[in-house]
Amino acid sequence: MKTTAHIIQQELETLIDPVKREYLPKFFKTGKGQYGEGDQFLGVVVPNTRLVAKKYKDCDFGVMADLLQSPWHECRLCALLMLVERFRKSDEIERKRIYDFYLTQTERINNWDLVDLSAPGIVGEYLKDKPREDLYRLADSALLWDQRIAVVANWKLIRYGEYLDILALAERLINHKHDLMHKSIGWMLRELGKRDKDLLIQFLDKHSTRMPRTMLRYSIEKFPEDERQYYLKRK
Repeated sequence: MKTTAHIIQQELETLIDPVKREYLPKFFKTGKGQYGEGDQFLGVVVPNTRLVAKKYKDCDFGVMADLLQSPWHECRLCALLMLVERFRKSDEIERKRIYDFYLTQTERINNWDLVDLSAPGIVGEYLKDKPREDLYRLADSALLWDQRIAVVANWKLIRYGEYLDILALAERLINHKHDLMHKSIGWMLRELGKRDKDLLIQFLDKHSTRMPRTMLRYSIEKFPEDERQYYLKRK
């Protein structure tokens, strides 16, 4: 008898794009020693995965856990998009269940798009009116993807006018060695700067000389050219 997770995988398989199947492993750096080493791709584009996720969003957590154990990237993404869709339409009690479940699965949220398409809508949204200890616990994890969840969850918090956590996390992780984290922190700082440029400038004046180049470039991407050059030369 087929499990629901198997049925969902089969439905995803009907949506395979052979060109994407060849392209995606290279784009997501699945080669030996790369951050996505060993990840496997069916070749399904995100909008189609999202359609399947919406259809099955009310499945129990066991189905999502099974999908998250799949070697196929799109199966794991489908599970996460199911959680995001369900979270959006749930009451506070159900949101707590989804949030808690999500945090038990972070080892399987193991590529940057899986984080970016789920952490803001679950972790960021849930923590908007709650203490943020989990962000700092995730930031202090040895797991790269936990750290990225901590940072990218701030995309929602920033939209709600909550800036202090991303500033604290950026300072905490400023010496991180991985370029993926440099990009994610710079991205969040850039988002902050769209809403409060003075606050971003205060951070840059204090820390830009020790920020990794990629982090700095991402954070000042929207600055006028003369301001960008000031910080790049200061670096």
